[in-house]
Amino acid sequence: MRLKIATVGEPVLRTPAQALSKEQILSPSIQNLIDYMRETVRDAPGVGLAAPQIGESLQLAVIEDKAEYQKTFTEAELKERGRKAIPFHVLVNPVIEVRGESIATFFEGCLSLPGFTALVSRAKEVRVTCLDHKGERQVIEASGWYARILQHEIDHLHGTLYIDRMQARSFSSLENYTRHWKNHPPK
Repeated sequence: MRLKIATVGEPVLRTPAQALSKEQILSPSIQNLIDYMRETVRDAPGVGLAAPQIGESLQLAVIEDKAEYQKTFTEAELKERGRKAIPFHVLVNPVIEVRGESIATFFEGCLSLPGFTALVSRAKEVRVTCLDHKGERQVIEASGWYARILQHEIDHLHGTLYIDRMQARSFSSLENYTRHWKNHPPK
């Protein structure tokens, strides 16, 4: 079942989400929610979806960056972004730690702000400690685009949107981004 995605302005996107216990994670309702979130993010399509984006104020997100989503990028663009396919997985109650001081700035979008993009600076490397869909502890060491996705989705769980972190003068419709900035990002 595809779920409705909340858009900017809806209060759930600005509210810190509630943590889940292992018992809650294993409940049929949360397991079904994870399945619905998988269908929704794939249908959108997107690379991540946080529970607040579908109206549920829970510390839960799903991530998947399929190889097919990367076909429009050149090999050089993929290398510059550090972008590789990431299999589907679930984050529950994630805690993020920035690793190192390297920052990367790229255009970013969001399913909750359809049709827009902006430059966002993010850490190039992070470590995330979380629970998975079985309530088991996981530690994720990520770099490049995967680190960006993790930061973006975890921000959602704290009521933060990419527009809170963007370079305001770069905010653009996707149409204008493609026409004017895709090959020449603003400084």
